[in-house]
Amino acid sequence: MEKTAAIVKQYGATGLRGGAFKPRTSPYSFQGLEKQGLELMRTAADQVGLPCVSEIIDPNHVNLMHDYVDAFQVGARNMQNYGLLKAIGQTQKTVILKRGMSATIEELLLAAEYIYSAGNKNIIICERGIRTFEKALRNTLDLGAVAYIKNKSHLPVIVDPSHATGIRELISPMSRAAAACGADGIIVEVHYEPEIALSDGKQSLNEEGFKNLMRGLKPFIQAAGKTLAQ
Repeated sequence: MEKTAAIVKQYGATGLRGGAFKPRTSPYSFQGLEKQGLELMRTAADQVGLPCVSEIIDPNHVNLMHDYVDAFQVGARNMQNYGLLKAIGQTQKTVILKRGMSATIEELLLAAEYIYSAGNKNIIICERGIRTFEKALRNTLDLGAVAYIKNKSHLPVIVDPSHATGIRELISPMSRAAAACGADGIIVEVHYEPEIALSDGKQSLNEEGFKNLMRGLKPFIQAAGKTLAQ
């Protein structure tokens, strides 16, 4: 965590994201380090002076995670976990709400309403690709949803090209496309040595990859005043 945090800070990231609780498709895949993971991420974030965000998967984890993270992430699998949405809606901590893999835009915005109506207005929508018939990519990144939501809603919208494509070589071009269509931020997966990553190594950028990503996004960020987050 500390090595990766130092890399993203060096090249201009404005936040640190790490999964301490990881809902994986297979029960045999790495599930995260839970509380120890939160402690490691908080330490790394403080060392480089970045806010941090981690995924919450259980309403009972609100109190546990509250003091470790600056923002909660609701993953695609929990977008319609209404008990969870209500629980984090009762906090004032920022929430990154990811679109479900088969969710319509209407369903995504109504999920945000659960958080909003419970009293928490600090919501960021995240487009991370949806499941379609196409198998070449992990998911199909719906950039039209970014423009549509920004037109129909006041909520900021960010894009996760790492989970959308699942292919590290496609992250930079899709990040530039996201910036061009008006995304307010981008979250990408980075690891100091992706080959040994316990999770999502094939879609993680190494130091050189992240540096090149930031270089390619610089004109978009400067032109539109956007924030780039890792």
